[in-house]
Amino acid sequence: MTAPTAAAEFLTQNGWQNARITPVAGDASFRRYFRVRSDDRQAILMDAPPPHEDPRPFIAIAEYLTGAGFAAPEIFARDLDQGLVLLEDFGDQRMREYLDDHPEAEDGIYRRVIDLLRELHKAPAASVPPYDEAQYLREANLLTEWYCPAQQLEVDAQGFEAIWQQILAPVLAAQNPPVTVMRDYHAENIMLLEDGRLGLLDFQDALIGHPAYDLVSMLQDARRDVPDVLEEDMLAYYLSDHDRDAAEQFRSHYAILGAQRNSKIIGIFTRLCMRDGKERYLDFLPRMWRLLEKDLRHPALAPVAQWFDRNIPDAVRNRPMQVTKANK
Repeated sequence: MTAPTAAAEFLTQNGWQNARITPVAGDASFRRYFRVRSDDRQAILMDAPPPHEDPRPFIAIAEYLTGAGFAAPEIFARDLDQGLVLLEDFGDQRMREYLDDHPEAEDGIYRRVIDLLRELHKAPAASVPPYDEAQYLREANLLTEWYCPAQQLEVDAQGFEAIWQQILAPVLAAQNPPVTVMRDYHAENIMLLEDGRLGLLDFQDALIGHPAYDLVSMLQDARRDVPDVLEEDMLAYYLSDHDRDAAEQFRSHYAILGAQRNSKIIGIFTRLCMRDGKERYLDFLPRMWRLLEKDLRHPALAPVAQWFDRNIPDAVRNRPMQVTKANK
């Protein structure tokens, strides 16, 4: 992975002339990241090339988060026409890898990420669009638009959307007042900083919505197995200041948003394979089906569970996807 052609001039203009540029791991988008070193300084160069990417939402949410007292990367320089952003380097100590090496720290670190969410949910919400019904439906429908055709299934897509409209109604009603939802709050987007804070990444798609969304994103992590016992302990920890009725309602919404999110991710990971040739994302599908099926056992999701039983039987969910040139 080579740096964009405009990178050297951009860095020179911002006082980082002759800096060494090396690639770092990216994500599932068109964005790319590079570590920039000059003398005893280092930073991260984000390459978010238009028209595929727009770095302005990232910058806006980073400034919102830092203004609210959270650790988001400081923005050192920007060139919006080129899609280049120079930002604070949070290092390499991700929550994901740290817990792989230090499983005994799991409970304590998950409590810290839950505490961060509690504080975020107390803060004034960001000035971003709402997580409305149309957005939830677009995301859930990714399953019928991508996964089902890839598995050569003819399903009742209209019925799927209609059921979700019904199921999501109480969630939407509970989003008042809304909280900031980062939408990709999971172990690969949390950095363990040297000063003891939790560094936040990958929040450019933030919306305002239900407090259960980021909680389920963390505790039903698409890329890391979270033990069921730990998930329950952390959910109970988050709900420790809720009364019984409020906690029961929240758990219902948590399961609904878990099923919605996991349906979406199954669709997205299938799309990344079929459209973009990123076949490694299929390795995550067994975990996603396990999480989705767990959510579907909640009574609030009975109509959705029945749709899955009629349209995507167990034998299909458990079979490897056949990746061929024809369906690519």
